[in-house]
Amino acid sequence: MHAFPKPNITFNPASQTLSDAKFSIVIPSWNNLAMLQFCLAAIKKNSTYKHQIIIHVNEGTDGTLDWIKTQQLDYTYSVQNAGVCYAMNAMATLAKTDYILFLNDDMYVCPEWDEVLWNEVQLQNNHLWYFSGTMIEPKDSGNKCAIAPFDFGNSPENFKEKELLTFVSKLKHHDWFGASWPPSLVHISLFNQVNGYSEEFSPGMYSDPDFSMKLWQAGVRNFKGLGNSLVYHFQSKSTGRVQKNNGRKQFAAKWKLPSSYFYKNVLLLGNVFNQNTTLKFTKDIFYLSAKLRAWWIAK
Repeated sequence: MHAFPKPNITFNPASQTLSDAKFSIVIPSWNNLAMLQFCLAAIKKNSTYKHQIIIHVNEGTDGTLDWIKTQQLDYTYSVQNAGVCYAMNAMATLAKTDYILFLNDDMYVCPEWDEVLWNEVQLQNNHLWYFSGTMIEPKDSGNKCAIAPFDFGNSPENFKEKELLTFVSKLKHHDWFGASWPPSLVHISLFNQVNGYSEEFSPGMYSDPDFSMKLWQAGVRNFKGLGNSLVYHFQSKSTGRVQKNNGRKQFAAKWKLPSSYFYKNVLLLGNVFNQNTTLKFTKDIFYLSAKLRAWWIAK
């Protein structure tokens, strides 16, 4: 059985606050200083509104910890890698706004990314929603929700910013079903209601569909990806450095369904958004087959 050690996390709230901040942007970072600095610079440059920034520093031995101490930002810190789930839950305790926005440190936010999200929030009459921005990626990973392959570089050093911004200025992308991963936005009351990210999924494989399933159980049916809230994703994954949990098996054992069924058949992941379509579990032959498949996966 996979066992991920519970990390010792310290909490370091900043002395100054932004009274007019819209989102609390939470960013876990693991010895990725150059990319993190690039990400924060893009937030400052391309955001319409002010936001609270919260960083979780994993190890920070590449200079991240020393640098973050000089930035007057809220941050949490662990000597070892805390994984996504522990980091997310720790950062959320420092949130000073009503909205948690999960962003990866290898993302460059494009102009008006936050305005599109905020405008969508303003249209809601409750907190039962989960929204995602849309990623532009240099490589096609098979993700129906991403705009790919459109290669504008794989690092800050070879990033073609001018070309990307020209591309984005002409792009009109459709909204889509199945919001379930960064950049993702949720009301803090809902985040707390479902107890944040499930730490038994540490270091984090399949924590995204698990979080979405917990939101579903809490009554959320509006899982919407916004086609015009755009970020460029460098696809600079750090997951290769860590021993992964068997999230596929964990999800199947916990929810008695495969995550693939939940994404494809229930959340309609990547399909063009239609406000007249209601997301639901359909108790048909495919559902029964999925239940059987989950039993096999969880064995």
